[in-house]
Amino acid sequence: MKNEVIPVEIRALLPTHHGTAIFVGNDEKVFVIQVESGMGMVIGMFMKGTPKERPLTHDLMNEMFQAFGITVQRAVITELKNSTYYARLFLEQENELGRKIVELDARPSDSIALAVAHRKPIFVTRSLFDQVEDMSAVLAQVQSDQENLEDDDED
Repeated sequence: MKNEVIPVEIRALLPTHHGTAIFVGNDEKVFVIQVESGMGMVIGMFMKGTPKERPLTHDLMNEMFQAFGITVQRAVITELKNSTYYARLFLEQENELGRKIVELDARPSDSIALAVAHRKPIFVTRSLFDQVEDMSAVLAQVQSDQENLEDDDED
């Protein structure tokens, strides 16, 4: 099925020389989406529920959604073209006129940030999931290295 989607979650956020690596996946496979460090920070803040001194852009979007009765339904990472990931953000609005679902083209980083902020699911299309390289071993190695560093710091 062309439109089949697979649920994934953020497995780790790791700083890199070029920004933040978001390790996204499930028990079958993990892949990496590189984002700018500011977006990595925002996603991390939403994941941890960190209070912010002033509203950030995504906080403003969340306030507008709330004001207009819009809820985030899900984020879907759809494809990879020329080393750039693409995503769709699904929103729902229900009012006296009825229920409307809107699908928007959005950067994966924005889609992930909003999904995390609203505690909504993140999916990846089956075709993309089959295409990306499995980075599970890399993530396991990085996490092992971090644990070893923490153990050394305790000694």
